[in-house]
Amino acid sequence: MPEPTSALRLRSSAGRGTLAAAVLASGMVFLDSTVVNVALPHLGADLGASVSGLQWTINGYLLTLAAFVLLGGALGDRFGRRRVFLLGVVWFTVASVLCGLALRTDWLIAARFLQGAGGALLTPGSLALLQASFHPDDRAKVIGAWSGLSGVSTALGPFIGGWLIDALSWRWIFFLNVPLAVLVVLATLRWVPESRDEDASRKRGTRQFDVAGALLGALALAGVTYALVDAPDRGLGSPAVVAAALAGVVAAVVFVVLERRRGETAMLPTGLFRSRLFSVLNFFTVLVYAALGGFTFFIAVYLQNVIGFSALLTGLALLPMTLLLLVGSPLTGALSTRIGPRLPLTVGPVLAAVGLLMLRGIEPGASYWGQVLPGVAIFGVGLTLVVAPLTASVLAAVDDRFAGVASGFNNAASRVGGLLAVAALPLLVGLTGTGYEQPAELTAAYRGALLWCAGLLLAGALIAALLVHRPARRPPPAQPCHSMPVSTPPR
Repeated sequence: MPEPTSALRLRSSAGRGTLAAAVLASGMVFLDSTVVNVALPHLGADLGASVSGLQWTINGYLLTLAAFVLLGGALGDRFGRRRVFLLGVVWFTVASVLCGLALRTDWLIAARFLQGAGGALLTPGSLALLQASFHPDDRAKVIGAWSGLSGVSTALGPFIGGWLIDALSWRWIFFLNVPLAVLVVLATLRWVPESRDEDASRKRGTRQFDVAGALLGALALAGVTYALVDAPDRGLGSPAVVAAALAGVVAAVVFVVLERRRGETAMLPTGLFRSRLFSVLNFFTVLVYAALGGFTFFIAVYLQNVIGFSALLTGLALLPMTLLLLVGSPLTGALSTRIGPRLPLTVGPVLAAVGLLMLRGIEPGASYWGQVLPGVAIFGVGLTLVVAPLTASVLAAVDDRFAGVASGFNNAASRVGGLLAVAALPLLVGLTGTGYEQPAELTAAYRGALLWCAGLLLAGALIAALLVHRPARRPPPAQPCHSMPVSTPPR
């Protein structure tokens, strides 16, 4: 497929500016996926939150982000990725300010729901803009850089959040998004080109947009999440929990049936799943990001309420992950291009599981250098081996015209993994009420949770070893000398 003559090159000022806008914007979303974890003990004490309140503070954001990120990707493909991306940035920033101004737990949770919806508009656009805008020869480098720098934001969140919490207040972790958003908007208006799926754009007047699919997806996630979060307090057999679980399951079934019937007009074209690799990689994503979400939820609270670290020291304790992701993700992206994704996606989760098992045994008075750092470093190496190869392989497993939808679904899979882990792990390990403030109860829950997370990582490694392969490629077209093979869905 010939590339447009306007395809960006990474060394150009427009190329660097486009990459910077995408990284900063997605970084805000990834930052707010982790930064709140460090603040949980502080905002819990300030607002009088229970364990379920803390869970909803995390899951309110993850739920709308996961449920509507498919809608965000489809909107961008149809109406313009740059336009929808800018809308998402502004929406996300306004919701962040509302989070920072919250005076009650329910206010904060509601604002986090809104914040996740804004993130769902900008997250798929950030990656789809890169895939659609850059010359094929630069895409692997650009995606590797995006993965590494955006992954850094995920790991950097606890460090930045810790400093802001200790120096100012937990509210400033949300106000931080305002200056970042200003930079993103300016860079986008200056350098980012518009792109869209032209087939969808030409037919948009005759096609009904899949709002029902988006709402059903949100209802499915909300029902299951509510059941998991409220089960410890209400009981597994309570009418409210059973009704929520049934509503979630029924909505999920109806969602699948509806999307299959709508075919190409669906928010999630089910034809994407004819690529076995695409399906396998997204299941792998759910497992790995469930482990990451569960780990980050528990470790930040445990280090502060049991080990005795300050918020800043908690962030510093996790800083090695930031450095490893910054340095290693572009390298692992290039390595995956040469040898295929199977080996990195197998070895990475195994190393990450080893790191978690090492961190499981830390106790009050533990030495950071002797007991915390080794586990964090090994976990970080494992995560670094996963992030860039996973992102590049998901996009390579489908046609380029589905870049926004594929990116959106993979982002949804990662958020669903974290959402389910944060909802289910406290139930599985018996952490309820204000148990996170009791060192003995929190210690038992923490150790059980990390064991579950390690098991999820090892399951992901097994799936990668057995089912992941190098994405198939078409032969390069004859005439344009600057083109390269275009990805096709493997069967």
